[in-house]
Amino acid sequence: MNQQYPSILLEKAVGEFSKLPGIGRKTAMRLVLHLLRQDTATVEAFGNSIMTLKREVKYCKVCHNISDTEICQICSNSQRDASTVCVVENIRDVMAVEATQQYRGLYHVLGGIISPMDGVGPSDLRIESLVQRVAEGGIKEVILALSTTMEGDTTNFYIYRKLEKMNVKLSVIARGISVGDELEYADEVTLGRSIVNRTLFTGTV
Repeated sequence: MNQQYPSILLEKAVGEFSKLPGIGRKTAMRLVLHLLRQDTATVEAFGNSIMTLKREVKYCKVCHNISDTEICQICSNSQRDASTVCVVENIRDVMAVEATQQYRGLYHVLGGIISPMDGVGPSDLRIESLVQRVAEGGIKEVILALSTTMEGDTTNFYIYRKLEKMNVKLSVIARGISVGDELEYADEVTLGRSIVNRTLFTGTV
């Protein structure tokens, strides 16, 4: 046992919390000590919610967004524009675009972007299921709403090459998002305007 910890159980708990992204050991310690101060029912509810999430959460069969059902609420909503699909990197980006209240189409969550440095190639992403969705017909426009980074641009171009011969309009969000910015950190007004003012994507940046 590390001498700075009075309990092996405490040390283990801090170690597990510190594995979370953005959580250092000092923050992990604060979180663990906070939970220790709570009553048993509160801590059990916290733990059970995490286990239930892991066991029961689903991924939409259509767009791959997180869902409580086989088809998510967005894809099953008849009021949404099913002819427009917004391609995003992850689930946080869906939430960011939805918060703008400027977009009424559907989504396609890739699960990442092409990044050779991180060992992520096209086959690691949900690109083929996007191609299949477009091939099935009914989609008139695909909006590429990926982060304005080198990796995002590479992914945009790869998708463009896969879809360019299909009868579908390809557009990219306007560069109101600063180059190099992650989509999820953009403010709602800027992101909303970038969606509304999207431009035709021709395979070049």
